[in-house]
Amino acid sequence: MLPRELFRNEPDRIRRMLRDRHTEADLDRLLEVDGAWREVLVRVEELKARRNVGSKEIGALFKAGERREAEGRKAEMAALGEEIKALEAEASALEAELAALELTIPNLFDESVPVGTDESDNRVERSWGEPPDFGFEPKAHWDLGPELGILDFERAAKIAGARFAVLRGAGAALERALISYMLDLHTGKHGYTEVLTPYLVSSESLRGTGQLPKFEDDLFKIEGRDLYLIPTAEVPVTNLHREEVLAEEQLPTRYCAFTPCFRAEAGSYGKDVRGLIRQHQFHKVELVQLVHPERSWEALEKLTGHAEAVLRGLGLPYRVVTLCSGDLGFSSAKTYDLEVWLPGQNRYREISSCSNFLDFQARRARIRFKPSGGGKARLVHTLNGSGLAIGRTLVAVLESYQQADGSVLVPEVLRPYMGGLERISPEAEG
Repeated sequence: MLPRELFRNEPDRIRRMLRDRHTEADLDRLLEVDGAWREVLVRVEELKARRNVGSKEIGALFKAGERREAEGRKAEMAALGEEIKALEAEASALEAELAALELTIPNLFDESVPVGTDESDNRVERSWGEPPDFGFEPKAHWDLGPELGILDFERAAKIAGARFAVLRGAGAALERALISYMLDLHTGKHGYTEVLTPYLVSSESLRGTGQLPKFEDDLFKIEGRDLYLIPTAEVPVTNLHREEVLAEEQLPTRYCAFTPCFRAEAGSYGKDVRGLIRQHQFHKVELVQLVHPERSWEALEKLTGHAEAVLRGLGLPYRVVTLCSGDLGFSSAKTYDLEVWLPGQNRYREISSCSNFLDFQARRARIRFKPSGGGKARLVHTLNGSGLAIGRTLVAVLESYQQADGSVLVPEVLRPYMGGLERISPEAEG
């Protein structure tokens, strides 16, 4: 969340940000509550000062033998105490409302972010690779996978309903190979420490990274418990250091994690109803960094490069786009999306989002570091990115490496993870 001083001192800047993000948030109510809260606090301090003076006067009156007057003053102080108690309760209620309102305000976006309404206003920064020319009409993965016998949507629907899939045989092995390849690349070459975290998190963890209260409808909640299925590993991994003060020498801290992810996909009715693009359950390898505030923009470029390295290693054409203000995530100050080319759909689709949150998440999660030269603890900057979304990478591999006979070549970097398998051919129905 943003510092309160920013709301108080630069409300017009916040209003411009909300307008450019096309986000509705009740800033006027926030400012009203903040003003009322501070007025009540001032009144409480004034009454406490009066009570302190009165208490000393009562002691002096008793000492001077003025018992009747002292008792009268005691009654006045008791009434003053009740008024203070009532005002403190009012202040507590106002502060709770203020804290709730603060959580509804998104992050300020960086000046390098283009102002726009939606994805059509995103800015393409660079591209890598050329879309392949097959010499035949390429199939979409939702046709190719079932024909190969490695992807089953019908049985998944029987088990759990829509927006689920079953992978079998070489399809399951390909998914596992992608996971292992990505983890080995990030830990072996990019300096990340692998962590295996819980797949259930508390509401406090979700507030820390900005999923609550904004995106509650997209979450799967465990009934009767303060636990949610994770929408992304960003949540548990970032919260590893919630309410901690790190030493400056610990920065940058880099983690990567493989997890399943669970999303209700609220509001996505009618979007990507076919295939693996928008599922309730999917896998991801996530990259999370906690860095020194003066190095977070450099870290964003490096983190994005780490995600790009996966696509280059797999030989998958992609482009990098900067999200515009209207398409930017709630907590992000700047986001690069990596969009991979999907031949079966004849378009680029997002496969990773790499974001710098500055101190927005760290303030919510209270993650700080102690400067090595001494002084007050400071908030870290947090970043994260998919490195990559496994299901979408599998889609890209199937569609990009398909052959005229319906088989799919296995990218060379994945073959060691698949027992040397070079080609996925139609499998017998099991």
